[in-house]
Amino acid sequence: MALGIGVFIFAALVGWVSWKLYDFLRGRQKLIQLIDRIPGPHAIPILGCAYQFKLDSVEFTYQLEDWGRTYALVEDGYGLVRAWVGPIPVVFLCRDEAVKLLLESTTQITKPSQYNFIRRWLGTGLLTSTDEKWHARRKMLTPAFHFNILTKFVPIFSKEAKVFVEQLEKFADSDAEVDLFPFIKRCALDIICGEATVTHVGLAQFRDGDGRGDWRATWTQHGVRGRGGDAEPTHLAPRTSSLDVAEARVVPLGQRLRLRRRARHDHRLHTQGALLDGDGLALEHPFPPSRWAFEYGRLSLIIAERQRNFIRVETQEEALGRRKLAFLDLLLSMQAENRLSDEDIREEVDTFMFEGHDTTSSGMGFAIWFLAQNPVFQAKVHAEVDDVFGDSERLATPEDLKRLPYLEQCIKEALRLMPSVPFFARILTEDFVFHDRVVPKGVTVVVAPVAVHRDPRNYDDPETYNPENFSQENIGRRHPYSFVPFSAGPRNCIGQKFAILEEKAVLSTFFRRYRVTTEQNLVNNRPVPEIIIKPSQGFRVKVYRRTHASH
Repeated sequence: MALGIGVFIFAALVGWVSWKLYDFLRGRQKLIQLIDRIPGPHAIPILGCAYQFKLDSVEFTYQLEDWGRTYALVEDGYGLVRAWVGPIPVVFLCRDEAVKLLLESTTQITKPSQYNFIRRWLGTGLLTSTDEKWHARRKMLTPAFHFNILTKFVPIFSKEAKVFVEQLEKFADSDAEVDLFPFIKRCALDIICGEATVTHVGLAQFRDGDGRGDWRATWTQHGVRGRGGDAEPTHLAPRTSSLDVAEARVVPLGQRLRLRRRARHDHRLHTQGALLDGDGLALEHPFPPSRWAFEYGRLSLIIAERQRNFIRVETQEEALGRRKLAFLDLLLSMQAENRLSDEDIREEVDTFMFEGHDTTSSGMGFAIWFLAQNPVFQAKVHAEVDDVFGDSERLATPEDLKRLPYLEQCIKEALRLMPSVPFFARILTEDFVFHDRVVPKGVTVVVAPVAVHRDPRNYDDPETYNPENFSQENIGRRHPYSFVPFSAGPRNCIGQKFAILEEKAVLSTFFRRYRVTTEQNLVNNRPVPEIIIKPSQGFRVKVYRRTHASH
């Protein structure tokens, strides 16, 4: 009897496993058939097309470029390109119509597992959250990024821009090359710290002139390397950081000392020192439990102290309209109404500072760099800023920035060729059907702005920098999804107006004072697509003072 029961159970188990295996193989076969209808590089079992990947990060960019030309423009491929990364399929969207279909969806908003390493740093803020949490958080934060609110921060943009150009005076007219990237990063970091906490960091004062000094930062992108990157992790003892300054301004001395004593015994509170240099950042511990952007305990103290000192107002609308508030203050003003915890606030401040620093640094750097290569376009920028400011050294105002349309064209053209975020992804929550192609539910789909922006159907000579691509006439004749550096649709970048305003303020200040040239180009200074696209050799330029007489 017992033997019979055992045989029955064993047979049932074998049957169940066999059915599951059959079901898996049938589903797998269907997946392979659907994915392989999409053009893409040759793949082999198990390895997929990964065996072809170039190990050098710069060589890999050429390979991606070649695959884009080969497969994205296939006539009946509709701008879809598939790649098997081992046994896992990834589908790239490289044309405007396919991008529109995905990004306009109100259901296809889920970030794939590839974003998990960012979640470990930032938690589930606006960048990484999904479903109900994302919808609620997006609705809550949107008023804080209204254009009328952002214009109140233009004085911060302009003040830090002036510090930036002053830092370059020592290099002016020397015929010596200087890498602008570290200086731009410092400017962007000062701006974002001022926006987030109304704390002036004064980062430029902590750094050597060559951009490789001994200043330590506690947050900011740690310079995650693409494959083949040659940067080695740097283990550092923490010194001055942006958070040090913010804490000193906000938190009383006694609390700071108590926290430092606790930090000796609590791994969450140890400072995760990082070196910010021309090559990026390297964290002492790549994935600290406290999130990578801020030291958990110290940011908690800053939030708590701001809560105690914050002058509460009756409504969110009054908070937004009464005075200039830091992003942290805006979150605190919304805390009671939206039932935000301190952890929620911490996630959003971390996200705001992450998204608002390296992206704008990249955008500003490439805009200056492209203009350094194109003196005719640079001269038009000089003429425009001279018309608005004359020979005045005054800070730019929101009204001034509205009168700089050509500068904005130059910024957008730089973002077309070098979008700060070269790729962003979704995991499909339902089948994605485009013409006669079907990408099954569960597959990761990647939008590739770096490819979308080079579609010859939308841009004449798409590899050449030309600000006229963003004249009103040319914008009007193109597909609205032919330019997506900030994504688009319901999950577009909430801070895109912030970014453009900041870049216009900084670049108008820069070009009022300087003319720049460079011997670099896209051949000897390849962009490397890390989390944020960056130049492989920095932005090396020669800086010359301008005079209105010479202009």
